Formats: sequence, C-alpha cells, structure tokens
Amino acid sequence: MTESIPDAGGPATGRRLHLPIHVRWGDLDAFNHVNNTSMLKLLEEARIRAFWQPEPGEQAPSTAVLDTGVDSGVLMLIARQEIEYLAPVPYQRAPLDIQLWFGKLGGSSIEVCYEVFSSAAQPTLYARATTVVVKVDAASGRPMRLSPLERDAWEPYLGPALSYAHRR
Repeated sequence: MTESIPDAGGPATGRRLHLPIHVRWGDLDAFNHVNNTSMLKLLEEARIRAFWQPEPGEQAPSTAVLDTGVDSGVLMLIARQEIEYLAPVPYQRAPLDIQLWFGKLGGSSIEVCYEVFSSAAQPTLYARATTVVVKVDAASGRPMRLSPLERDAWEPYLGPALSYAHRR
C-alpha cells in the first residue's frame, strides 16, 4: 500500500510519498544488481502508483488524481530523466522504499524527485533521481496546464529539487 509520511530529515521540506516497489529477479543484470533500464522502470512504477487514479476498490494516495491515456485525451510525457547511483541495488525480497516528492510544479510540467532506499532497519540509499514530466493533449500534442485539482493534490509534497554531485 502507498502511504504518505512526513519526511524524516531528507532534502524535502514538505512531505514525501513512500512507495514500496519490489525488485524482480529479471531486473538484475550479469553483475547481479539492478541495471539502468530496470531502475527507470522501477521509478516509472512508483510514478504510476503515485499519480494515476486507481481502479474502483483499489487504495491509492491522495496524489493519484491523473486520468491519462489516449482514451482520456491526456498524456504525461517524459521530458528529462537523471539518475545518480550511490550503491548497487541487489536482489532482495523486501520491497524498495521509493520516496517521491516534487521539486517544481510548472505550468504544464512537474519535476518529480526520488530517493531509492532499502527497506532494512538501517536503510541504504541506492539512488537519487529526477524526472520532468509534461502534461500533453493527446490529440494536438500540445502542453496542457496542470489543473487546480492536480495542484491541490501535489503542492503538499513540494520540496527542494535534488542537487547532484557532478553539478556542485
């Protein structure tokens, strides 16, 4: 289950979503750790659970307000992604704790920030990442403004954007 928990001292001054996402055996590469493309898929899964409206009867966080897809007329397209790896992610039975917040809410875009932790008693920070997503009209391909509903759902999770080591 997805739950929103106040941040316990990370870079975000607002709240974070804590999304438990399992690593699959197939996510590992020949070096026995999660590879780059698999990490992008794990982050995508966290984003979908955090933002897409649930099916009737499913539980979801208050941030899950998007009705997207070709049938809805709305697409959420990736404009940019960046990942900083801090430790290899091994296979583990416990889910990863993917913590998510917003670095920025623009007119039609959102900057999604993540920190990927183990679920252990002494958590390991494996990676930090940023994804810029743009809300687009499916028919025209033009950006669409974020709705008041989306802003109201996401503003409590605003915090500072990630700063990466190579940019310091």
